[in-house]
Amino acid sequence: ANTMRNKRGLICIAMGLALILSAAGLAGYNVVDERHAGENAERAYEQLLAEAVAPGETQLPEFVLPAYQIDPRVEMPEIEIDGHSYIGYISIPSLEIDLPVMSELTMPNMKIAPCRYYGSIYLNNMVIGAHNYVQHFGRLSSVALGDLVRFTDVQGNAFDYTVADLEQLDPGQTRELVLASDYDLTLFTCTVSGMQRFAVRCVRVEDGPV
Repeated sequence: ANTMRNKRGLICIAMGLALILSAAGLAGYNVVDERHAGENAERAYEQLLAEAVAPGETQLPEFVLPAYQIDPRVEMPEIEIDGHSYIGYISIPSLEIDLPVMSELTMPNMKIAPCRYYGSIYLNNMVIGAHNYVQHFGRLSSVALGDLVRFTDVQGNAFDYTVADLEQLDPGQTRELVLASDYDLTLFTCTVSGMQRFAVRCVRVEDGPV
Protein backbone atom coordinates (compact mmCIF):
# COMPACT_ATOMS: atom_id res chain seq x y z
CA ALA A 1 0.00 0.00 0.00
CA ASN A 2 2.86 2.34 0.87
CA THR A 3 4.52 1.55 -2.46
CA MET A 4 1.33 2.40 -4.29
CA ARG A 5 1.00 5.69 -2.42
CA ASN A 6 4.62 6.52 -3.18
CA LYS A 7 4.04 5.84 -6.88
CA ARG A 8 0.95 8.04 -6.88
CA GLY A 9 2.89 10.75 -5.10
CA LEU A 10 5.68 10.60 -7.66
CA ILE A 11 3.14 10.73 -10.49
CA CYS A 12 1.49 13.79 -8.94
CA ILE A 13 4.87 15.48 -8.51
CA ALA A 14 5.82 14.69 -12.10
CA MET A 15 2.50 16.06 -13.38
CA GLY A 16 2.93 19.18 -11.27
CA LEU A 17 6.42 19.76 -12.64
CA ALA A 18 5.15 19.24 -16.18
CA LEU A 19 2.41 21.84 -15.65
CA ILE A 20 4.91 24.32 -14.19
CA LEU A 21 7.29 23.83 -17.12
CA SER A 22 4.41 24.18 -19.57
CA ALA A 23 3.26 27.41 -17.92
CA ALA A 24 6.81 28.75 -17.89
CA GLY A 25 7.19 27.92 -21.57
CA LEU A 26 3.90 29.64 -22.41
CA ALA A 27 4.89 32.72 -20.41
CA GLY A 28 8.22 32.84 -22.22
CA TYR A 29 6.47 32.55 -25.58
CA ASN A 30 4.09 35.38 -24.67
CA VAL A 31 7.00 37.63 -23.67
CA VAL A 32 8.76 36.99 -26.99
CA ASP A 33 5.49 37.42 -28.91
CA GLU A 34 4.83 40.74 -27.19
CA ARG A 35 8.34 42.01 -27.85
CA HIS A 36 8.03 41.18 -31.53
CA ALA A 37 4.65 42.94 -31.65
CA GLY A 38 6.18 46.08 -30.19
CA GLU A 39 9.07 46.00 -32.64
CA ASN A 40 6.71 45.43 -35.59
CA ALA A 41 4.50 48.38 -34.60
CA GLU A 42 7.44 50.72 -34.06
CA ARG A 43 9.00 49.83 -37.41
CA ALA A 44 5.68 50.26 -39.25
CA TYR A 45 5.01 53.57 -37.47
CA GLU A 46 8.38 55.00 -38.50
CA GLN A 47 7.85 53.93 -42.12
CA LEU A 48 4.33 55.34 -42.08
CA LEU A 49 5.57 58.72 -40.86
CA ALA A 50 8.18 58.72 -43.61
CA GLU A 51 5.67 57.95 -46.38
CA ALA A 52 2.48 59.67 -45.21
CA VAL A 53 1.72 63.37 -45.60
CA ALA A 54 2.57 65.30 -42.43
CA PRO A 55 -0.39 66.92 -40.59
CA GLY A 56 -1.15 70.37 -41.96
CA GLU A 57 0.96 69.82 -45.08
CA THR A 58 -1.81 68.90 -47.48
CA GLN A 59 -0.82 68.65 -51.12
CA LEU A 60 -4.08 70.23 -52.27
CA PRO A 61 -4.44 73.93 -53.13
CA GLU A 62 -6.10 75.90 -50.32
CA PHE A 63 -9.32 76.38 -52.29
CA VAL A 64 -9.76 72.63 -52.94
CA LEU A 65 -11.58 70.65 -50.28
CA PRO A 66 -10.28 67.20 -49.30
CA ALA A 67 -12.35 64.38 -50.82
CA TYR A 68 -13.76 63.31 -47.43
CA GLN A 69 -15.24 66.76 -46.86
CA ILE A 70 -17.06 66.58 -50.20
CA ASP A 71 -18.30 63.05 -49.55
CA PRO A 72 -17.57 61.45 -46.13
CA ARG A 73 -18.45 58.06 -47.63
CA VAL A 74 -15.23 58.06 -49.64
CA GLU A 75 -12.89 55.15 -48.89
CA MET A 76 -10.07 55.98 -46.53
CA PRO A 77 -6.74 56.15 -48.42
CA GLU A 78 -4.15 53.50 -47.59
CA ILE A 79 -0.39 53.08 -47.68
CA GLU A 80 1.21 49.68 -48.13
CA ILE A 81 4.18 48.79 -45.92
CA ASP A 82 5.82 45.36 -46.09
CA GLY A 83 2.76 43.97 -47.87
CA HIS A 84 0.28 45.34 -45.29
CA SER A 85 -2.19 48.21 -45.70
CA TYR A 86 -2.33 51.09 -43.21
CA ILE A 87 -4.91 53.88 -42.95
CA GLY A 88 -3.07 56.15 -40.52
CA TYR A 89 -1.91 56.27 -36.93
CA ILE A 90 -3.40 56.80 -33.47
CA SER A 91 -1.89 59.01 -30.76
CA ILE A 92 -2.81 59.19 -27.06
CA PRO A 93 -0.43 61.74 -25.47
CA SER A 94 -1.37 60.90 -21.86
CA LEU A 95 -0.24 57.30 -22.40
CA GLU A 96 2.65 58.21 -24.73
CA ILE A 97 1.06 56.06 -27.43
CA ASP A 98 1.82 56.57 -31.12
CA LEU A 99 0.84 53.54 -33.16
CA PRO A 100 0.11 52.74 -36.81
CA VAL A 101 -3.38 51.49 -37.66
CA MET A 102 -3.89 48.74 -40.22
CA SER A 103 -6.88 48.84 -42.55
CA GLU A 104 -8.37 45.46 -41.58
CA LEU A 105 -8.55 43.53 -38.32
CA THR A 106 -7.28 39.96 -38.60
CA MET A 107 -5.43 37.85 -36.04
CA PRO A 108 -2.13 37.98 -38.00
CA ASN A 109 -2.47 41.77 -38.43
CA MET A 110 -3.06 42.28 -34.71
CA LYS A 111 0.37 40.79 -34.01
CA ILE A 112 1.79 43.77 -35.90
CA ALA A 113 -0.31 46.79 -34.94
CA PRO A 114 -3.77 48.04 -33.96
CA CYS A 115 -6.38 47.46 -36.69
CA ARG A 116 -9.60 49.00 -37.96
CA TYR A 117 -12.44 46.76 -36.82
CA TYR A 118 -15.27 48.80 -38.30
CA GLY A 119 -16.23 52.08 -39.93
CA SER A 120 -14.44 55.17 -41.17
CA ILE A 121 -12.88 58.16 -39.45
CA TYR A 122 -14.74 60.34 -41.98
CA LEU A 123 -18.13 58.95 -40.97
CA ASN A 124 -17.46 59.36 -37.23
CA ASN A 125 -18.03 55.67 -36.55
CA MET A 126 -14.61 54.05 -36.61
CA VAL A 127 -13.70 51.26 -34.17
CA ILE A 128 -10.05 50.32 -33.65
CA GLY A 129 -8.99 47.13 -31.89
CA ALA A 130 -5.61 45.90 -30.64
CA HIS A 131 -4.07 43.21 -28.47
CA ASN A 132 -3.42 44.06 -24.83
CA TYR A 133 0.33 43.95 -25.42
CA VAL A 134 2.01 46.70 -23.37
CA GLN A 135 3.37 48.21 -26.60
CA HIS A 136 -0.09 48.18 -28.22
CA PHE A 137 -3.26 48.83 -26.16
CA GLY A 138 -2.12 47.18 -22.93
CA ARG A 139 -2.19 50.53 -21.07
CA LEU A 140 -5.54 51.61 -22.50
CA SER A 141 -7.30 51.05 -19.16
CA SER A 142 -5.15 53.86 -17.69
CA VAL A 143 -6.73 56.47 -19.93
CA ALA A 144 -8.88 59.10 -18.18
CA LEU A 145 -12.05 60.89 -19.13
CA GLY A 146 -11.19 64.06 -21.04
CA ASP A 147 -7.87 62.76 -22.37
CA LEU A 148 -6.96 63.71 -25.92
CA VAL A 149 -6.96 61.07 -28.68
CA ARG A 150 -5.83 61.92 -32.20
CA PHE A 151 -6.15 59.92 -35.41
CA THR A 152 -4.14 61.04 -38.44
CA ASP A 153 -4.87 59.56 -41.85
CA VAL A 154 -2.18 58.93 -44.46
CA GLN A 155 -2.99 62.21 -46.22
CA GLY A 156 -2.12 64.24 -43.13
CA ASN A 157 -5.69 64.97 -41.99
CA ALA A 158 -5.69 64.90 -38.17
CA PHE A 159 -8.89 64.35 -36.18
CA ASP A 160 -9.00 65.18 -32.46
CA TYR A 161 -11.21 63.52 -29.86
CA THR A 162 -11.68 63.51 -26.12
CA VAL A 163 -12.36 60.41 -24.05
CA ALA A 164 -16.04 60.51 -23.06
CA ASP A 165 -16.72 57.06 -21.56
CA LEU A 166 -15.04 53.80 -20.51
CA GLU A 167 -16.83 50.48 -20.83
CA GLN A 168 -16.32 46.78 -20.24
CA LEU A 169 -18.16 44.53 -22.69
CA ASP A 170 -18.59 40.80 -23.04
CA PRO A 171 -17.01 39.20 -26.14
CA GLY A 172 -20.48 38.57 -27.58
CA GLN A 173 -21.52 42.22 -27.42
CA THR A 174 -20.37 42.99 -30.96
CA ARG A 175 -23.43 45.10 -31.71
CA GLU A 176 -22.83 47.25 -28.62
CA LEU A 177 -19.18 47.65 -29.57
CA VAL A 178 -19.94 48.86 -33.09
CA LEU A 179 -23.28 50.63 -32.92
CA ALA A 180 -22.49 53.32 -30.34
CA SER A 181 -24.16 56.27 -32.03
CA ASP A 182 -23.29 58.70 -29.22
CA TYR A 183 -19.56 58.31 -29.91
CA ASP A 184 -17.40 59.14 -32.91
CA LEU A 185 -14.44 56.83 -32.23
CA THR A 186 -14.01 53.66 -30.17
CA LEU A 187 -10.77 51.96 -29.14
CA PHE A 188 -10.86 48.50 -27.58
CA THR A 189 -8.70 45.69 -26.31
CA CYS A 190 -9.09 42.58 -24.15
CA THR A 191 -8.94 42.85 -20.37
CA VAL A 192 -6.01 41.18 -18.60
CA SER A 193 -8.10 38.06 -17.98
CA GLY A 194 -9.14 37.96 -21.63
CA MET A 195 -12.75 37.40 -20.56
CA GLN A 196 -14.03 40.87 -21.51
CA ARG A 197 -13.27 43.80 -23.78
CA PHE A 198 -12.30 47.22 -22.49
CA ALA A 199 -13.65 50.01 -24.70
CA VAL A 200 -12.70 53.68 -24.77
CA ARG A 201 -15.44 55.85 -26.26
CA CYS A 202 -14.43 59.19 -27.78
CA VAL A 203 -16.23 62.25 -29.12
CA ARG A 204 -14.94 64.52 -31.85
CA VAL A 205 -13.53 67.90 -30.90
CA GLU A 206 -15.65 70.63 -32.51
CA ASP A 207 -12.73 72.30 -34.30
CA GLY A 208 -12.42 69.34 -36.63
CA PRO A 209 -9.35 68.13 -38.53
CA VAL A 210 -6.05 70.00 -38.68
